[in-house]
Amino acid sequence: MAKPAPKIDSRRNGRITLCKSACRIPKGVIHVQASRVISWSSTGTCGFKGTRRGTPFAAQTAARNAIRMVVDQGMLII
Repeated sequence: MAKPAPKIDSRRNGRITLCKSACRIPKGVIHVQASRVISWSSTGTCGFKGTRRGTPFAAQTAARNAIRMVVDQGMLII
């Protein structure tokens, strides 16, 4: 049986790499409930600018900010 053909790296430096398979998650569950808007937040309103707005930490900060505003209004988080 023949080996898979090696590919030359796109940086044109002559390195030869073998194709690696990507790690995939076969199953998952996502729950989304769409209703009226009670509170919202974004990474821009939290003080992030430029490319830092797209980071996971910025998203986490925006989510915490939105949850904090809802809890202050008296909603229970389960």
